[in-house]
Amino acid sequence: MAKYLILGSYTSAAWAAQVKNPQNRMEVVRPDVERLGGTFDSAYMAFGDHDIVGIVDMPDNVTAAAMSIGLTAGGGLKSLKTVPLMEFSEGLEAIKKAGEMTYSPPSE
Repeated sequence: MAKYLILGSYTSAAWAAQVKNPQNRMEVVRPDVERLGGTFDSAYMAFGDHDIVGIVDMPDNVTAAAMSIGLTAGGGLKSLKTVPLMEFSEGLEAIKKAGEMTYSPPSE
């Protein structure tokens, strides 16, 4: 399973609804994520640029994109960013492969 970092920010209307009727939104979202074959690794409320931060395991990029689209389409988020994550070993493998490239920038 692939891991993804989720960064979300609520709309002011969603915050108003939460203040009026506080809910653990992760428990509301969890069944949909699981229906797509994914799981929450961890999830946190935050403040600053993002209101929600989480790590999810999803079967593949298409499924992660479907999750992001579905969450955004709900209307409670003003922004949602889904970032694919790699294990350090995968990152090192990518760095080694990059070293095999012979690309050079355009010249004048």
